[in-house]
Amino acid sequence: MLRPEKMCRVSVTGSKRVMESVVESVHDLDMLHVTEYDGAWEGFEPGDPVEGADEASDQLVTVRALESILGVEAEDAGPTRLVTDEALEEDLEEVRTKVTELDDRRDDLRDDLRDVEERISTMEPFVRLGIDLDLLRGYDTLAVAVGEGDADEIDGALADSDVDTYELFDEDGVVAVFARADADELQDALVGATFSALDVPKGDGDPTEYLEELNHRKQQLESKLDTVENELDELRLDYAGFLLAAEEKLSIEVQKAEAPLTFATTENAFIAEGWIPDEEYELFEQQVSADVGEAIDIEKLEVAAYDSDGHVHSQEEVEGEGGHDEAAADETPLTDEEDAGREAVADGGHATTGSGLVTMGESSPPVIQDNPGAAKPFEALVEVVNRPKYGEFDPTVLFFLTFPVFYGFMIGDLGYGILYFLAGYGLYSKASGDVMKSLGGVAMWAGGFTAVFGVLYGEFFGLHQLGDIVWGGSPPIHKGLQPVYGEYALGWLLVSVLAGMAHLAVGWTLGFFKNLEHGLWDAITESGSWLLMLFGFWTWIFSDFPAGSKPGFIIGSEAVFAGNPFGLGFTGFSATVGMAALAVFVVGLVLIALADFAEFVEAVFLQVFVNGLSYTRLAAVLLAKAGMAFVVNLLFFGVYVDSKGGWHFGIGGMPPVPEGSETVMYHGYEVTSIMFPGLMHSGIAGVVGGLLVLVLGHMLVLILGVTSAGLQAVRLEYVEFFGKFFEGGGKKYSPFGYERTYTTDD
Repeated sequence: MLRPEKMCRVSVTGSKRVMESVVESVHDLDMLHVTEYDGAWEGFEPGDPVEGADEASDQLVTVRALESILGVEAEDAGPTRLVTDEALEEDLEEVRTKVTELDDRRDDLRDDLRDVEERISTMEPFVRLGIDLDLLRGYDTLAVAVGEGDADEIDGALADSDVDTYELFDEDGVVAVFARADADELQDALVGATFSALDVPKGDGDPTEYLEELNHRKQQLESKLDTVENELDELRLDYAGFLLAAEEKLSIEVQKAEAPLTFATTENAFIAEGWIPDEEYELFEQQVSADVGEAIDIEKLEVAAYDSDGHVHSQEEVEGEGGHDEAAADETPLTDEEDAGREAVADGGHATTGSGLVTMGESSPPVIQDNPGAAKPFEALVEVVNRPKYGEFDPTVLFFLTFPVFYGFMIGDLGYGILYFLAGYGLYSKASGDVMKSLGGVAMWAGGFTAVFGVLYGEFFGLHQLGDIVWGGSPPIHKGLQPVYGEYALGWLLVSVLAGMAHLAVGWTLGFFKNLEHGLWDAITESGSWLLMLFGFWTWIFSDFPAGSKPGFIIGSEAVFAGNPFGLGFTGFSATVGMAALAVFVVGLVLIALADFAEFVEAVFLQVFVNGLSYTRLAAVLLAKAGMAFVVNLLFFGVYVDSKGGWHFGIGGMPPVPEGSETVMYHGYEVTSIMFPGLMHSGIAGVVGGLLVLVLGHMLVLILGVTSAGLQAVRLEYVEFFGKFFEGGGKKYSPFGYERTYTTDD
């Protein structure tokens, strides 16, 4: 659970004549995470792709291009189907011809449409100007300039220039200048004015008529383009299932054909190595041996455990397993290929581990996280940081045990919890991606604990009537927002710190066991030191040393844990215990100085104190969200205050405002003041506006619950907890195989 599944390294060696059969068998098992041969062995070379690999790759490229053109999606697949080589050859060419032809037509129409749209854009200023196009060019003695600009500025610039004779036409910001001058003189005259020249488009006559022709041409092109798009859409409906199935079939063929590239081969033999779950070895050995049946040798090379740096820390070498070589058991003389296969088994060109074990390389095993089903959704949140290494603890289960509790504690409302749960269930059941499904599962757990804490707090969308319904009066715990329950606010601060101490202690304890792989001294100095400082410092905080130096809500007869709200009777540790705790802290400080000076500097600046205080954000968010929900309900229902400092929503009406020394009794409470009369008691307009405030306000609290409580809980996990023992960087388990979705091989 805290460790990934145990992996073993497996070697499959044999004659090249059975290599394709081995590839088929291993691929069908979908079990072996192949170790790629790096060419380091003397006498061995990476294998060559199987004949036909290039053709299958080309076909696969074609299929994916057709899918892209047609916009094929997974939901277009339809039922699974059997795709034969003959059908693939004939149907693929037919689809390619049809789709390519339509796609070419679509590209041509799009090009023509863009050209027409550009011409329309160019023509619009000339329509505003209203001068025939043939009148704007073709003169021998006149220079013409057309553009957009300020007519008065242009007129002034021409008047100050060497151009003696000119005529200016202006319409809606488009200006045409006719001047008895050459073109260069006219351009020089316009340099100082606000003028952006336009090229006169081709065509004669009224630009309005020309624009109408262009718009008509645009409509024709759009109609033709729609027709082609519809034809392509029909092809998508007709051939999407075939293309998806063809892509899957070709992907499998290419995968198999290119598999020898990862093998070490000689002229007559091959060696393949990889990792499989240790518990699957017998099945792997039996199935491959049964499928191939000759000239192969299957060996379990090692059952490996790796340290956090990915190096071999301990391993169980396995000798004499596998070795299925039926030709060797037969008295019939071996062929040259079979003999080469046996030579490959005993070849000395392998790389070796530190213990002398012959392997293809020093690669660490891939990681298969081994978590119970309930915790599986939290793997996605762990992988946001990194995948656990093979030799380190997987924090997923601990994340699962703490994150929903933190979240539920901070929001603590039955109504919000139900909505979070339903939203998570919708995401989990409807989303197609694994990550989104995982987030849905996390939201369900967070919503469930939010609802549980909501029942304990007696709150439903911030209203307190749930306490009366479930508990017959006051619920067992309160958030501490009301003055009458104000001690709870301080109590939750201390509870948050204690929860943080426990969380940090678990993290450093796991770090201690992780560092034991490097020796007891490393574990003590690198992790044990922090544990000593954590408990030493915080024990001192909760002690009476020096006397009278600690706040009254922490120690003494008035401390939170001695009286209200929890009444645990704890009044603080004695001064003697406090002095001993400081000594323990100093011992931890010395140990960390011996291990790492940078961490010693952190410790000197009381990192254990800062880490512990960081968890007070749990209580802070609890009060903040309770306050927001309270304000929303206050505005709509109104609130009156009783003589003991209790706050009551005016759901059943509001009492009269007390005047002078008047005593007002309402629903068994002595009312001292009206905090806010409530919009629901302010007429129809107040009710309508209040309902809008009520709905939008609770939606805001619901959303901010994710962005505040969710992010704060995640931060405590990632920053405060993971850093104590978790590094990450493991390799994903990617077995050689393919999970069929669109095809069947029957």
